[in-house]
Amino acid sequence: MRRIIVGVIFLMAAQGVALAQGSNERRGWGYVFGGAGAATGDFPTGFFSVGAGGEGLVSNGLGLGAEIGYFAPFRQPGEGSGIFSGDVSYHFSRSSKLVPFVTGGYSAAFRSGASHGANFGGGVQYWMKERVALRIEFRDHVFSSDNPHLFQFRVGLSFR
Repeated sequence: MRRIIVGVIFLMAAQGVALAQGSNERRGWGYVFGGAGAATGDFPTGFFSVGAGGEGLVSNGLGLGAEIGYFAPFRQPGEGSGIFSGDVSYHFSRSSKLVPFVTGGYSAAFRSGASHGANFGGGVQYWMKERVALRIEFRDHVFSSDNPHLFQFRVGLSFR
């Protein structure tokens, strides 16, 4: 299962890079992230998360993206779950180094079964160099299962 997750993360990151090739318009990028968060509901706990994804702009700051990751309790790192998100985003300023964004869409958490829900959040990308940005964001995944909210604070790198 871990090999599948790592393979999908690699493919998601490669997709973001492929979107950016051959264009000086900065229309796509990949990203990797790590972070920490908390789950609410019947089994509240703190957890860490890692993952990767890709985004591409389709029109005037409007973007489409997808990501896959892994989250697990700090005390039981082997007891985690995978998480997939397909999102729509809006990037407020693409002409400066500092680009704030909001995002939201579909989420699925999976281990032996799947739990479906939604996510929303926002953050900022600071393009330190032409092809590398620091990405800081907050995400809330909302499910109707035992842990209805997964709050994440994430830090990562975007690349194009």
